[in-house]
Amino acid sequence: MSAETPVDAPVAGAGTFSPDNPAPVIEPPRARTKRTPRATRTNFEMYGWLFMRLSGIVLVVLVLGHLLIQLVLDGGVTKIGFAFVAGRWASPFWQMWDLLMLWLAMLHGANGLRTVINDYAERDTTRFWLKMLLYTATVFTVFLGTLVIFTFDPNIQ
Repeated sequence: MSAETPVDAPVAGAGTFSPDNPAPVIEPPRARTKRTPRATRTNFEMYGWLFMRLSGIVLVVLVLGHLLIQLVLDGGVTKIGFAFVAGRWASPFWQMWDLLMLWLAMLHGANGLRTVINDYAERDTTRFWLKMLLYTATVFTVFLGTLVIFTFDPNIQ
């Protein structure tokens, strides 16, 4: 402190609030209205938050295991090709591993992007259409990836 500042002077942000100096009021980003009654509230956001934490842990194990097995133990990138994938996906274990990785990664990413859309899209219609686009892309990618994993034909010409 400088010599000009008295020691007993209140410092901004130091928590010295009084009736003459009230704390600032922080408004919620989107307050509830009559159109969104309290009875419609659920724990969906809590479940989404919990899903992000749990799926993140499982994804770390799946992805690091995938990288370790594919790149370190199986000889690196040079060995990965059509025959390598055909050999892997002949086993139900590797199909399930890749399927779980695909589903968790897509749902984890879609849930994160849904949160970003909810935070930053201000208009209800914009938020609705962005989420519909997100959900459509997620369902399409999960469906197509699942279809490829289970209908992969190593005898294709």
